[in-house]
Order: sequence, then structure tokens, then C-alpha cells
Amino acid sequence: MDVIALLPRLHLLRFPVGQAYLWRDAGELTLVDAGPPGSGRAIADAVAALGHDRAAVRRVVLTHFHEDHAGGAAELAALTGAEVLAHAADAAVLRRDVPSPEPVLEEWERPLHAAALRRMPVRDVEPPPAITELADGDVLSFGAGARVVHVPGHTDGSIALHLPHHGVLFTGDTVAASPVDGSVMPGVFNLDRTLTVAALHRLAALDTDVACFGHGDPVTERASAALREAADSHRPTP
Repeated sequence: MDVIALLPRLHLLRFPVGQAYLWRDAGELTLVDAGPPGSGRAIADAVAALGHDRAAVRRVVLTHFHEDHAGGAAELAALTGAEVLAHAADAAVLRRDVPSPEPVLEEWERPLHAAALRRMPVRDVEPPPAITELADGDVLSFGAGARVVHVPGHTDGSIALHLPHHGVLFTGDTVAASPVDGSVMPGVFNLDRTLTVAALHRLAALDTDVACFGHGDPVTERASAALREAADSHRPTP
């Protein structure tokens, strides 16, 4: 796992597949996503290496239920005592109350999806012991007020987190950066690509300086312009 400083309060945690983000407020830390299964201890060790007590991790906010983002949540919660939060629709999948729906792949996505599975084989993921359910418009007590934006499409319960005071947006897998040229694009492996494109347009309307994606390099300045350009290139289906 690589740890990369993006802002004085913000670090990127990069895994072989996917990434998470660590946000620092005075006296406490928030993790946005938790990496693939087995990542909990590595994240806790990274927190200690940055000079923080593990118990400073107060919450883990999951942008969606996929293993590369939620797989480390249970282990990390056990190590730190952190609260785990997710949208109600994806919390049900994480608790195994309902089965995990498979993405509806575009033909061009099939080899990419197969390659991703080879890098991170499907494993039986331990569910978090408790999950606080979120809804659109909720405001969380970090980052001077982090607003939950429900953006279904990648999964039914996908969320973004907008920190308007800091101009930071965590998009989860609703938006990505191309590994080829870094261009901003809708995320792949969606349940409903049409909804994902509509969600991209909703996020592009927010005032954002820094956009943090689930995959690909973040945009660290003038992110609103990059998101609007991507939205203009992908029009919602009427």
C-alpha cells in the first residue's frame, strides 16, 4: 500500500486495486473507504506511521459495497473502534441481508473486469459488526460538515461526500480517472450506466477544487472544471 499526501489534511492510500482516503481533523481521523480484504492492519499501521493513535480513526465511510472499497472495513473497525457508515441500500448488501448484485458490463468492460478479478480474487468478506445507515443530504461531523450525496448507478447505494468548506469531493466509483491519460470519466462496472452518467452530472454541478476518485489519480486543482468537461462529453440518456 502506498501513502501519498494530497493536502495537509488529506492522504491517499493506494492499493493494488482501488484506493481509500484519510482525512484529518483536530484530534480525529476519518477514512473514506477501507480497501480490499486484508487491508485493515496495513491502514492501521499507516495511521500510526503518520503519527496518529489508531483510536483517532473515528469513522469509516464506505462509498459503496464492492470488496475493493469495503473489504477492509470490519478488520479496521476491530483494530480502531471506528464507526462504519454506508448508504442504507448498500448497508443491506454489506450485512448480507440481500445478495450482492452483479454489474451490467459493457462489452468493452469485460476484459477490464476479468483483469481486475485476477488482481483481486473474490473472497468471503467479513461484514462489519454494525453499520450506521446514511441517506442523501445527511451531514457528517468531519471536514467542517461533509454532505452525503446519493449517486446510484455504480451500485444502488453509492454515495459521494462533499466537503464544501474545503472544496473537496470524494466520488467513490461514480467517477474515475483514466489510467491511460488521466482524463476524468464515468466509473466502470456499473449496475446502471445511465444512472452513473446522470450522477456524474450531479457531481459536476458542485463547487469542487479537489476531486478524489475510487480509481485513478485525483484532480488536485480546479476539479469542477474537469468534472464539467467529463459531464459535457457524456450526456445523460433522455
